Amino acid sequence: MSSNLLVYEPVAPCLTQPQQSRHPLDRLAGKTIGFIDNSKPNFNHLVEDLSRVLMEKHGVTAVIKQRKRSASQGLSEAAMDELVAQTDAVITGSGD
Repeated sequence: MSSNLLVYEPVAPCLTQPQQSRHPLDRLAGKTIGFIDNSKPNFNHLVEDLSRVLMEKHGVTAVIKQRKRSASQGLSEAAMDELVAQTDAVITGSGD
């Protein structure tokens, strides 16, 4: 008797080509850092605290935040392009 096993792979296809980093960061002072908020509870509090530490203790010039519509959706390509153009590094995170 033969049996079949149906297996689902829960991985979404990549919609865009991966991009290489423009350049590694040698320091944080004078840089602009971007955050992608995944819209889960409490991530906004973490971003506020991290932003303050980055600016006060590490000399980061500015922090730019983009918020996703929901945790299950990616940031729109236009919003991602804008964030990349305005920042030296982008941090994405998760809250709860």
